[in-house]
Amino acid sequence: MNLSLYELLVGLIVIIMFTASTGLIASIFTHKRQYLRIIIFLAGIAASVVVAAFSWGSISNNQPAVTSQHASNNYFDNLPATTPQQASNHYSSKPPVAGDKIYLRLFKQERRLEMWFQHQNQPYQLYKSWEICTYSGGLGPKKAEGDGKSPEGFYATQKNLLNPHTNYHLSFNIGYPNSYDRAKGYTGSYIMIHGKCVSIGCYAMTDENIEQIYSFVTQALNNGQKQIPIHIFPFEMNQANMQKYQTSIYYPFWLELKPAYDLFEQHRRLPKIEIRNQQYSIS
Repeated sequence: MNLSLYELLVGLIVIIMFTASTGLIASIFTHKRQYLRIIIFLAGIAASVVVAAFSWGSISNNQPAVTSQHASNNYFDNLPATTPQQASNHYSSKPPVAGDKIYLRLFKQERRLEMWFQHQNQPYQLYKSWEICTYSGGLGPKKAEGDGKSPEGFYATQKNLLNPHTNYHLSFNIGYPNSYDRAKGYTGSYIMIHGKCVSIGCYAMTDENIEQIYSFVTQALNNGQKQIPIHIFPFEMNQANMQKYQTSIYYPFWLELKPAYDLFEQHRRLPKIEIRNQQYSIS
């Protein structure tokens, strides 16, 4: 049987204390002072051993804690870096400043509004993403006044479309219908990005989020940007999603939008968008 030093010290303490107790009882009955002095000497040794034993035990008990802390530090040191999807939701190191051009990109299915900005003709970079609080009508383009659909396609806002006095906290009109919609005979009006988190065809944000978005939109328009592009996609138009929705009645329309999505994803620049034969032409 293997015994640790700590266990041996405890055993020795028990023997000494038993001996001292026996001697003490004997001295009471024999009244021999010599034996009493021996008992006191042995008690002193026992006390020293007790202190040593507890000190050793304290060191032994603390050792696992040190090892555990070291393991914990190694765990956090070795955590992987942020994933690409997480990184896409992070702030840029700097927000847009006066003179930067901004661009808004929305994804219905992911319920996400992104703000990108261009500084001194450099590639666009993502500033921030916000959750779209609500929109209406599901996937697909808006076609008629009162159909309750939130539109998809390529739009833009400008100074005269801002409304800081709306009943929906703050708002700006996205410019629906655009020339594509009018060529198709689509109708509708007052399609906004606004606050209050309610929608009948608009894209609604929380009041806190629309305040942030509105402030940067205003800043850009007050510092030289004539229009702010607003591109609205049904979903992230990657290969998996395109395959998933290939049987949708809206699929031919989505194929018109996809080149603009692809170009920006690859080059971080805005596409040139034209209307030809009632279809989007992207270059």
